[in-house]
Amino acid sequence: MARRYDPERRQRIIDAAIRVVGAKGLAGLSHRSVAAEADVPLGSTTYHFKTLDELMVAALRQANEGFAKVLATRGMLEDPQVDLANDLAALMGELLAGDRTGVELEYELYLAALRRPALRPVAAEWTEDIAALLSRRTDPVTARALLAVMDGICLQVLLTEVAYDEGYAREVLRRVLDGG
Repeated sequence: MARRYDPERRQRIIDAAIRVVGAKGLAGLSHRSVAAEADVPLGSTTYHFKTLDELMVAALRQANEGFAKVLATRGMLEDPQVDLANDLAALMGELLAGDRTGVELEYELYLAALRRPALRPVAAEWTEDIAALLSRRTDPVTARALLAVMDGICLQVLLTEVAYDEGYAREVLRRVLDGG
């Protein structure tokens, strides 16, 4: 049987892994579940990703890139006249509004690095990349503090199911930016 040329297969597998984790959590992720979701033979998933850790690394990297693109394209990092605390709080509000599957997925993969050392470099890359983006508007220490506060607020909202309070987030971010 001739091998079918399918240059998008690897990407479809990554997208399928993200959907599987979004629907079933990390516990539902397997080569078999991803192959079924991507509508590819099981051998395709193991050909492109020898281990589940490799597949999770690719999924986490893709999720991270998505957030970095959103942050970079908003204009808040280029224009010093933009109220950074306000725009970051609004961005978090958008991410946490309605369907939170994407945000939950990103944090689930990010926190999986606690138990899966293969994910740690990707989680560290994400922290460094986002801090570097935020450093366009502030110093590196404040940028990392902003990221920590944003992560903390998002996790609290996701874990407690308390409604996101944009005013509170704006005030906390502004205090970090003002140094007090």
